[in-house]
Amino acid sequence: MTAVYIILGILLILFLIFLFLIAPKRPSRELTEPFMNRNYAHRGLHSKDKKKPENSMSAFAAAVEAGYGIELDIQFSKDDQIVVFHDDTLKRVCKAEGEVCDYTYEELQAFHLHKTKETIPLFQDVLTLVDGKVPLIVELKNGKKNDLLCEKSLAMLRTYHGPFCVESFQPLIVGWFKKHAPDLLRGQLSASAKELREDMSPFLAFGLSHVLSNFYARPHFIAYHTKKNSLPVKLSEALGAMRVVWTSKDESAAGSLEIKNDAVIFERYLPAPVYKK
Repeated sequence: MTAVYIILGILLILFLIFLFLIAPKRPSRELTEPFMNRNYAHRGLHSKDKKKPENSMSAFAAAVEAGYGIELDIQFSKDDQIVVFHDDTLKRVCKAEGEVCDYTYEELQAFHLHKTKETIPLFQDVLTLVDGKVPLIVELKNGKKNDLLCEKSLAMLRTYHGPFCVESFQPLIVGWFKKHAPDLLRGQLSASAKELREDMSPFLAFGLSHVLSNFYARPHFIAYHTKKNSLPVKLSEALGAMRVVWTSKDESAAGSLEIKNDAVIFERYLPAPVYKK
């Protein structure tokens, strides 16, 4: 009988350690209210034919006009200008060689988004365009100067008048905001280990897919890919994390995602900007 108690005690301790690792920082209602029950245009309201490209000024203007929240991506150019662009490389969107950080902002203006006249915008110009009209989800891309990107983007956002929150796949970035801007809503991006293994080691993919880095970053929300089947993520949400899902592309599944989540990042269809659960 003593051995049984010892085993149960060990299991209990392990479970408590597990809960400590995945626990979020429960956000206040005041902090989450501007972002709740809204649909967010993924990289702006870009068009299927790419005539209105992703992360372009026209896509952001269209999202504002339609009343959608906006999800966008920021990273550095070579001269440390904060630009709005998703991929590390220019190949897919601009049909050019090299990475974004290989070029100065001025040099980047030579490249066009999906063969349109649009070029890679500055983050500041996007903030000026949106002007607080709709909430923003700002994803900070992982790079070589993460702390500087955090510092410069935070300084920019502190002068911005409108609702915004930050998120990243990199827990160190989310943790930076926990330390330096605890008043801001922050989120941990995640997905299944299988998906994450495309960009990182199996060990890191497993840890991130099971939000085991929450002990460091203590995110207010978990932004998980549409197939949210990770038990640790569900437990983290049960412990108070705001529920965010990315990226919904199937209009037939939109209603189900809205019921299950507090915010939905979407593309390829036109849902209601604000929904009721």
